[in-house]
Amino acid sequence: MKPASWLMLAAIAASGSAFAQSYPAKPIRFIVGPGPDALARVIGQKLTDAWGQPVIIDQRGGGGGTISAEAVARAAPDGYTLLLATGTHTINPSMYKVSYDMVRDFAPVTLLASTPFILAVHPSVPVNSVGELIALAKAKPGALNYGSGGSGTPPHLATELFKTMAGVNIVHVPYKTVAAAITDLIAGQLQVMFTVGPAGLPQIRAGRIRGLAVSTAKRSVFAPELPTVAEAGLAGFEVFGWNGLLAPMGTPKPVIAKLHDEIVKALGLREVRERVATFGFEPVGNTPEEFG
Repeated sequence: MKPASWLMLAAIAASGSAFAQSYPAKPIRFIVGPGPDALARVIGQKLTDAWGQPVIIDQRGGGGGTISAEAVARAAPDGYTLLLATGTHTINPSMYKVSYDMVRDFAPVTLLASTPFILAVHPSVPVNSVGELIALAKAKPGALNYGSGGSGTPPHLATELFKTMAGVNIVHVPYKTVAAAITDLIAGQLQVMFTVGPAGLPQIRAGRIRGLAVSTAKRSVFAPELPTVAEAGLAGFEVFGWNGLLAPMGTPKPVIAKLHDEIVKALGLREVRERVATFGFEPVGNTPEEFG
């Protein structure tokens, strides 16, 4: 490489490091959507405590998550506009026409937290295990239905994977929201559903619906009595809900590293872990490379 090229690379690296040293010099914006913003608020407060700069929570839930993703993809790559991403954001490009590319337009910071999906049935369904549900569905193909918060959502795709691996026919009934689907599951209008952990667990504890298994590779700390779908008979089955932090592509690596390190530090605090657990999430805090 020519000396001039070395000098240019050195100058770029130096400018990125200098920017990171002064970062953050103004408020940071977390753009959230879809889903609740509680996790963003917990992490944002810890960043404010550490750096003395406000973290503004900007809820943009429209378009099934496309509006929030597009806003961050178009933002300046300076670490001041970040996306609280979910599995829905990664699914949308394959379902709809969007103006962004999840790989090309975003730089991973860290996976903040994950949550299991819980395979649940209405109490009137005469099954108490995954194996019994599969047997019933095979005996009565098309007689059972399941709900989700909409076509293309992670619980919908989780159930379709379950159907494929189990070789059963259960009819999909999409709803506009997860809450509406759970309401009908409780009422008996639906028979089966992969519920999001935070939404489903209270209903299971109250006996309104019956939990059969969790979708994660390991048993959940929130419902250790429930087996995983894999150990209940469908080897290799693993899906989960997640929340992670993404920055616009081109954000200086030293800034990504500074964000990552402070967030992972926050996720390691007992008070934060306990607070996140109340949302039904398990803190993660992996590296940008692992998250990417």
